[in-house]
Parts: sequence; C-alpha cells; structure tokens
Amino acid sequence: MLDGQGRTIDYMRISITDRCNLRCRYCMPDGISWIPMEQILTYEELEKLVREAAKLGISKVKVTGGEPLVRKGCPSLVGMLKQVPGIDQVTLTTNGVYLSKYAKELKDSGLDAVNVSLDTLNPKRFFEITGRDDLESVLEGIEAALQYQIPLKINVVLQRGLNETEWMDLASLAKENKLDVRFIEMMPIGYGKKYESIPNEEILQQLEREYGTLKKDTRVHGNGPAIYYQVPGYKGSIGFISAMHGKFCQYCNRIRVTSTGDIKSCLCFEDQISVKDALRANNLQEVGRRLALAIRNKPVAHRFEDHEMITEQRKMSSIGG
Repeated sequence: MLDGQGRTIDYMRISITDRCNLRCRYCMPDGISWIPMEQILTYEELEKLVREAAKLGISKVKVTGGEPLVRKGCPSLVGMLKQVPGIDQVTLTTNGVYLSKYAKELKDSGLDAVNVSLDTLNPKRFFEITGRDDLESVLEGIEAALQYQIPLKINVVLQRGLNETEWMDLASLAKENKLDVRFIEMMPIGYGKKYESIPNEEILQQLEREYGTLKKDTRVHGNGPAIYYQVPGYKGSIGFISAMHGKFCQYCNRIRVTSTGDIKSCLCFEDQISVKDALRANNLQEVGRRLALAIRNKPVAHRFEDHEMITEQRKMSSIGG
C-alpha cells in the first residue's frame, strides 16, 4: 500500500512485549513498571493483525520487544507468522542473551534473519551499559546463529565518552564472520534524549583512515535504511543507520505495532491508532481500515533534529524497537 507521500509501506515491526532481561541505560534502566499482560496482544491476535496487514501489502515482519525471547513461545509465533499468506519474511531483533537457547527452534520455525544488539565486547563496559553480566551469553548466541546459518546483523549504538573507541573491535566481528555490523546513531526517544548522538560519518572516516576509501556494498541486506560498505579482507559488511545525520525518511517503508496494539507510523510523534479493541471484538474489517488509515497518515518526515518537535514521550521499550 502507498502512504500519503507515495511511499510503498511493506514492512511492519511488531513488539510482542515491553519486558527485557537487560537494563540498558538509554532504553530501560531499573525502575520501569511493566504493562499488565492482559493489555498485551496475544499471539493469536497478532496473527490476525498480520493477516490483515498482509492484505494491504505488508510482506515483511520484524518481531521485537522489549526483548522478544523473554516471552514464552516466541519461536512458535515466528512459525505462525511465516504461515500467513503474503508474508515473505519474518525476522527478529534480540539482545542475544537467550539466543543460543532458542536458535535451533527459531531456525526450525522458519526465521529468516536475526539482529543482535551489542554495544561492547568489554565485559566491564557491558555491565556498565546493560546493568547485567551477560556478555558471554550474547557471544554464545551469536555463535549459535552462525552455527544454524541464520543470517545475522549486529546492531551497535556508540555513546560519547563510553564505548565510542570500540568501533574497530566491533567492526572486526565482520572480518572473520559472514555477518553485518551496523552502527546506529542514538535517537532522542525516551532515555536516549540524555545522550549525544555520534555521527556515523565519524566512524566511516576512521574506517577509511584505516583501510582507505571504502566501496559501497549495493547488495540487498535487509528491509531497513542502512548504507553498507565493503572492507578489504572482511567476510561481512559494515552498515550505517544515520537517523540523525543522514535523514532517510523519503525511503521509509515501515509502520510499527506496540505490544498493546497501537499502530505507529513514525517514532518521532505520539500519533497512533489502536487496533486492540477491534481485534478483541474480532472485527477484522475494522482492523484493516485502521491499519490503512495509519499508513495513509504517515508523516512526511521525523523531526528528531528539533527536540521541541518530538511529541512522543514514551520510553522506547514501551513503543517497540
């Protein structure tokens, strides 16, 4: 389906929980209260929602959280969504802590790819960022994804004065492994407003000082706006998602669904349309109508560069990654 700007919207990110087993300081520090489970969409409701979305042209689904693997039966949901007519791809974003436990089951359920969020390879700094001592579990999860040949991306958020010097170590994960490492600029949503966004151009310049001018990798790597580069001697690629310093709204192809059934067409703004009551009344025609309305009303562009224009006040964990 085309939105009001003529963009094709074919990608939906679905949050299945606001809960997480880590406490990353820019996302979910200690002290957050959980949404009651009765307010969160069931897997059956999510499957109905995706069926209606597929009728409108959604063909790719990303399962997110919170941390999706803390919700029981997540692999079974992947399998349910893979069976929806019109859905060509189901992927997952995770912090990786439970990935080694569920990698085989996810693969068997038909998972097409996985993104692992990892901001450091230093155990002490991992604890400082996440509030937990789980780096080894994340690394085991990455190994499990590679073992089961699940296409893999590592998502990195650099923070000024904390992990900004680790860009080379993190990029090097793509040297010996067939995976992509993507540097994502901090967005001013929720707790992220407290932290300075490091321009991805800085990281690219440092890579090119090390390796010389890099060639763009024009192969299709996924559904998002990342720009990829090939580094000499690397098996994988390095990507950059530059929401702050490389605005890509004209190419945006996505909508988001919160765990409580709110359709969001842009992270920047509080505007949303709820489909939960229509789903629970089994009024699927109304679900489709509201989805179509959310797509048609998608904003022209975000306004992250002007904090006064950001109307979304919720934390990222309650919106969905």
